[in-house]
Amino acid sequence: MTENTEPTEIPSTDTPQEEALLEAPDQRIAMLEQELQEMRDKWLRSEAEMANLRARTKREVEDARAYALQKFGRDVAEAAENLTRGITSLPKRAETEPDIITKMRDGFEGIERSFIALLERNGITRQDPTGAAFDANLHQAMAEQETADHPPGTIIQAWTQTWQLNGRLLRPAMVVVAKPPPGAQPHIDVEA
Repeated sequence: MTENTEPTEIPSTDTPQEEALLEAPDQRIAMLEQELQEMRDKWLRSEAEMANLRARTKREVEDARAYALQKFGRDVAEAAENLTRGITSLPKRAETEPDIITKMRDGFEGIERSFIALLERNGITRQDPTGAAFDANLHQAMAEQETADHPPGTIIQAWTQTWQLNGRLLRPAMVVVAKPPPGAQPHIDVEA
């Protein structure tokens, strides 16, 4: 047997990619750092998006809870207005009125106070706009009345009150707004 004394070459298991990596480790490190930075940016953006989504969802749920009763509140406000109209339609107090009328009036007024307190505990409030400046966001002008006693644009009479649910308008007040009489000088507010 003859022995081959020539050294045999051991086949290399390195692929061309591995050889390239071995030749340029600094390049590979830079490439990996860039990939890491890109992944970190993607992760931070995803986290920010999730935080925004959580905040938006929380706000929507809170709004849904706060304003779920809006239609019901509008109907209840109308019932409260009708109760007030009923009380004001009773005859004025007189010393000679029968006790039954006095007791009925006192009973209705007590019911109204209790009903309004119940509404307020649940976020439904009313506001009498008489004497305030007209605001189209809160008031519905039903008529204008000429008067020199009030500045133009002032509410001189409220047929109904402004009703709100947690600060959101349920029913606008139906009002009568002052306007200047013919030939009157326009009111100019110098302090404004």
